[in-house]
Amino acid sequence: MFPHSKQTRWAVLGLVLAALIVPALLAAFLPTQIVKAHGAMTSPATRTYFCYLEGPEDPDSPACQDAVAIGGTQPLYDWFAILISNAAGRHREIIPDGHLCSAGTTKYAAYDAARTDWPSTTLQSGVIHTFKYAAWAPHPGTFELYVTRDGYDPTQPLKWSDLEPLPFNTVTNPPIVDGAYQWQAQLPANKSGRHIIYSIWQRSDSPEAFYNCSDVVFTGGGTPTTPTPTPTQTPLTCKATVKIDNAWQGGFQATISVTNTSSRSVAPWEIGWTMQTGTSVTNGWNATVTQSGSQVTAKAPDWNRSIAAGGSASVSFVANGSSNPPPSSVTLNGTACS
Repeated sequence: MFPHSKQTRWAVLGLVLAALIVPALLAAFLPTQIVKAHGAMTSPATRTYFCYLEGPEDPDSPACQDAVAIGGTQPLYDWFAILISNAAGRHREIIPDGHLCSAGTTKYAAYDAARTDWPSTTLQSGVIHTFKYAAWAPHPGTFELYVTRDGYDPTQPLKWSDLEPLPFNTVTNPPIVDGAYQWQAQLPANKSGRHIIYSIWQRSDSPEAFYNCSDVVFTGGGTPTTPTPTPTQTPLTCKATVKIDNAWQGGFQATISVTNTSSRSVAPWEIGWTMQTGTSVTNGWNATVTQSGSQVTAKAPDWNRSIAAGGSASVSFVANGSSNPPPSSVTLNGTACS
């Protein structure tokens, strides 16, 4: 009996050690990317997006080269993240004059530089333009587009008073097409020369807001035209499963799988779910994971941005807390899944 008891004790000890070591190893080696939602204007391109396209490590234009020399390369890898998490519509109150392009953040301060050689987009004033705003993490909200006044001096830091008092375009919840919010709007008429289109995206499900400076050069006035109606999208439907892969004292590992049961593809996808109070995600993979309170979202990675009709995507994660009850209320791009 003694040898058997000794073997049993060693087996139990091995199980205890495994329960302690495996979660620690997962926490050490599985990627953790807990970030906020992101988005930015790509047409007309923002300063950070233009410089990102030139290459963060070795940009071509003098303006981008100087910005990298001052602020480093990370702002370009994060070209879509000029935001204030608690803006709540208080844009003019919390962003000081001279810092509109950086939204008053130190990280993007180099992109406030007043100069006439920022890479720019040539536009014809008065015509219809299709605006595109990268939807890295889709959320409901309203976009406001402002343009600088006639006589704006690009050699001076941008102030709120340099903008026309009212936005020339406002749109709420435009459709996502090919991974970007897209909508058509008429450009300001009778504008010429270098200007800035300043965009504000205020989320309606959060106080978070995003800010962008897009340098443009207006050429002669165009004849106003009627926008082409934006086609409506087929309603999104989905089905979800939640699987607890492993559980131990004080933590668990789970996988959430979502199937796109609609007749259209979804790109980029974002899966959301609710955790019970007191549980928190420590690591996630197959997506970029965000947690705010009990709400968790998982954003599609660059290598798997689309879910075809009938296709599926899975997100796995490790969390602190109990797996009972398991995660619930799974959504795909804001649509509740069955």
